[in-house]
Amino acid sequence: MQTVDFSLVANQSAHSAVRATMKAAVYKGDSVVEVESVPVPEIGAGEILIRVESCGICHTDLKKIEYNLLPAPRVYGHETAGVVAKVGRGVTKFQPGDGVIVFHHIPCGKCFYCSRKLYAQCPVYKKVGVTAGYEPAGGGFSQYVRAMDWIVERGVEKIPAGVSFDQACFVEPVNTCLKGVKQIDPQPEDVVAILGQGPIGLIFTMMVARTGAKIVATDTMPGRRKLSREFGAQEAYDPGGEDLEKAVRSMTEGRGADLVIVAASAKGIVEQAVKCSRPGAKILLFAQTSHQERVDLSGADICMGERMLCGSYSASIDVQSEGAAMVFDGSLAVDRLISHRYALNHINEGIDRALHPDEESLKIVVQPQRWKE
Repeated sequence: MQTVDFSLVANQSAHSAVRATMKAAVYKGDSVVEVESVPVPEIGAGEILIRVESCGICHTDLKKIEYNLLPAPRVYGHETAGVVAKVGRGVTKFQPGDGVIVFHHIPCGKCFYCSRKLYAQCPVYKKVGVTAGYEPAGGGFSQYVRAMDWIVERGVEKIPAGVSFDQACFVEPVNTCLKGVKQIDPQPEDVVAILGQGPIGLIFTMMVARTGAKIVATDTMPGRRKLSREFGAQEAYDPGGEDLEKAVRSMTEGRGADLVIVAASAKGIVEQAVKCSRPGAKILLFAQTSHQERVDLSGADICMGERMLCGSYSASIDVQSEGAAMVFDGSLAVDRLISHRYALNHINEGIDRALHPDEESLKIVVQPQRWKE
């Protein structure tokens, strides 16, 4: 595993001049991403400029690129860790040289949805507050990002000394998983089926294991099933070749899983979640983020079976500090999830590997300050 001398990088960044231009991986439309030179974002009062050291590739961004869900041009990437390069007038919480992670969405805290803790539905939350230029879209696949004032106020966390940027860039995805776990609230006596053991599914497995609940994990890849057992799953099955429903019922006196987390997007996976759950179960949809995805369920399985089908999307400010601490103090072994690190000019290799995972790939991290020929 690559290690980073955090204090050295921070010191170098604090004392190096910010260039007028930078490299950024720009989404051009038609599923095309090109690395090119663009202006370094200008910051205003209350804002900060962050030199990006690490940014994880998230499947939400992959869907936007693959299915051309948003107009071009824009720079994606939102699992961002780096160093403060400049601060705007009035900023006192941060100074050049601070290692930070940044959330690209932060709610207003005052609206109808915020009052009900449905932060991802808040109009301010839906406004992306971090950009590398163009329409704000996170911007982490670039060398610098501008964090706007409302993000600086409540959406930036300092990275403790000794924590690598690669580890720190997990704070945002860990937050999203923690939000989902708290929503379904696993208890020690529960049996939880977690469908999909990619990076997100494995984070869910680590978190649910901490509650004492029994975990049944599924994934088509043997290596990921092996990791799920190491992270706390009692059983792990291949959903394509083994009878998950039968296995879960054998563990629950014939009832089915108490809770199901759908941590992958695949044809028939939600139907499988319903089939392996008991009457009255909670089923959390986490990976179904595209309007092009459709689910065909028996109404009776939900209504007469009294199952609760719920969704959880994006991060929650309520668990921001708690989730960050889980990453920073090593409570979750997120560093073990990183399989590949790519220089910015090789980002398309990383995107392709993330879109077509194999036994060798898991979490893909882009390091924008690297330039590899």
